[in-house]
Amino acid sequence: MDSIKKEFILEKLGCASCAAKMENQINALENINNATIDFVSKKLVLETNEDDVNNIIDEVKKIVTKIEPDVKVVTIDKSNETKKKVDKNEDDENKKNLIKIIISAVLFAAGLILKLPEWATFSIFFVGYLVIGEEVLLRALKNILKGQVFDENFLMSIATIGAFVIGEYPEGIAVMLFYQIGELFQDLAVDRSRKSISDLMDIRPDYANLKIGDEIKQVSPEEVKIKDIVIVKPGEKIPLDGVIIEGNSMVDTSSLTGESVPREVGTSNDVLSGFINKNGVLTISVTKEFGESTVAKILDLVENASSKKAPTEKFITKFARYYTPVVVITALLLAVLPPLVIKDAAFSDWGYRALIFLVISCPCALVISIPLGFFGGIGGASKRGILVKGSNYLEALNNVDTVVFDKTGTLTKGVFNVTDIIMQNEFTRERLLEIAAYAESFSNHPIATSILKAYGKEIDRSIIEDYDELTGYGIKVKVDGKEILAGNVKLMIEENIDYSKTDSIGTVVHISQDGIYAGCIIISDEVKEDSKLAVKELKNIGVSKTVMLTGDLKTVGNKVGKELGIDEVYSELLPADKVEKLEEINSVKSPKGKLVFVGDGINDAPVLARADIGMAMGGLGSDAAIEAADIVIMTDEPSKIAMSIKIAKRTNKIVWENIIFAIGIKIVFLALGAFGLTSMWQAVFADVGVAVIAILNSMRAMNVKKI
Repeated sequence: MDSIKKEFILEKLGCASCAAKMENQINALENINNATIDFVSKKLVLETNEDDVNNIIDEVKKIVTKIEPDVKVVTIDKSNETKKKVDKNEDDENKKNLIKIIISAVLFAAGLILKLPEWATFSIFFVGYLVIGEEVLLRALKNILKGQVFDENFLMSIATIGAFVIGEYPEGIAVMLFYQIGELFQDLAVDRSRKSISDLMDIRPDYANLKIGDEIKQVSPEEVKIKDIVIVKPGEKIPLDGVIIEGNSMVDTSSLTGESVPREVGTSNDVLSGFINKNGVLTISVTKEFGESTVAKILDLVENASSKKAPTEKFITKFARYYTPVVVITALLLAVLPPLVIKDAAFSDWGYRALIFLVISCPCALVISIPLGFFGGIGGASKRGILVKGSNYLEALNNVDTVVFDKTGTLTKGVFNVTDIIMQNEFTRERLLEIAAYAESFSNHPIATSILKAYGKEIDRSIIEDYDELTGYGIKVKVDGKEILAGNVKLMIEENIDYSKTDSIGTVVHISQDGIYAGCIIISDEVKEDSKLAVKELKNIGVSKTVMLTGDLKTVGNKVGKELGIDEVYSELLPADKVEKLEEINSVKSPKGKLVFVGDGINDAPVLARADIGMAMGGLGSDAAIEAADIVIMTDEPSKIAMSIKIAKRTNKIVWENIIFAIGIKIVFLALGAFGLTSMWQAVFADVGVAVIAILNSMRAMNVKKI
């Protein structure tokens, strides 16, 4: 049975530790293949083989509400309306919380400034406390009834109620006020980072101008079908992939490629959803429905990248799972043991220290900021036209020591031109080019395209029969009753054709007719402008070995390799040979080092899959590239390989800054709390204050302008 995938938004999810607990418990359910919760985007993704999905969803909802009673599990619809509605609800919630904070702060100030009788002062502080603490108190009560005691709500409730009991009214309201201000800042920081990343990927078209007869109707892109006609006016986003049937314009491709230079397009040109039309009116025939369009696939990739978690994220989640009970047990011992063994030690004093200890110990700063750092890195990379399919691949880029390149379409443009024609055995130039064009007429390979372009005449396919494409050799076909062979040297040897060798640099296509050698056609490719810079940059950032694998001739491969400064070149390889050679290279790299294979994503799928990290030249949204690789370079620029590694290293640096900062502050304050040298104020700062600082630091990962 095929796996069923369901996506949900967890509305009002406000606790990163709780999200980790939910994920663990949902994954423990019998019929769940995989469940991931991304705290930053508040998205839950479920994969199951179970027919009765509704029963599973009911079980999931029970787990979620047991851990966080206020959280709602909302199904994501195909449009963006669910997310917009949830975002609006949460914006409204933040506004309500801000109003409560202001009212409580005013009452707190009034209680401090005004010289009133004791009962009046108590009343002002108590009303202010209820305004700001009502939600925390209710949540703590609900959780206690469900058997969950040691959470932040319970700790804040006990600590602040205790302050009121001993007559410290200002501390009671102030600690709750400070805690809620910290929580609000934390929510705003996470929301801002999520929206910043959403803005980076704001390529979803809001509508399409559908042409129906002589009328134009504005509809949702999901309603448009293949072969429908859409009109795109200046300033509008192209809503779906298609072909221009009328009009010329400049289009801004920066949302997909990160490049600001507009492209000129006209009749018969393909255009992709997400491009912005700059000046002319374009009439486009749709070639893909919205769900299969480039913009939909890219959005899906970026939004779901967080489901493939980096080892560091997994470690922190596991760390939090064991860390929390250890801290709770330590706090319990701290409350009970000293009064029993130390003379004159009061239970109330050590109990208060234990509460402070527990408030400080919350691992939220780590659990929120680390996935947020990776999320920001992925968002920043997408802004530069680099699509990373998961945090695990972004982290793996930190340890790259070997980069293996395909040649054609990766280091070279893949734009072939016929540069020489060498005739043999009385064949004329025209006849040689003609039989070569007929032999290659069914192939989509760039070499075939260049021969057909050089021939420049119509192909009468009625005279072509027995077409046979021989992988790694060439083509055997009958044209007007004559057997034509077109391919490499190996094909000539295989068929016992007496061929002539050539010293020409380029791809050589040998041609024969009825066993007689007709000559050869030389086709040359052009190296990309930034390929040399790409290899140089990789060396500069510590990549120890660069390798090129190509099916082309040894002379061509060596020439390109020498020109670009590549360490090792292996030529004349079949697709299976490339996998074998990659295995060989992989076996000699350092144990911790990662191997990247960079290909064009169309015919390199086996090698892309075998590498530690498969990186594809996306060709402005090539479906094959997006499907096959772990990382897609939308601009086809090899220099983006080094940039992706730099982004990964910077993201990793930010993540570890947060880990060291959060754990360091926790250790210091835990020690101070245990010895009674810190107050509840400082405990709250060590919890929410550290989380806010770590979140703000994580947002730096999105800034990739200077990389």
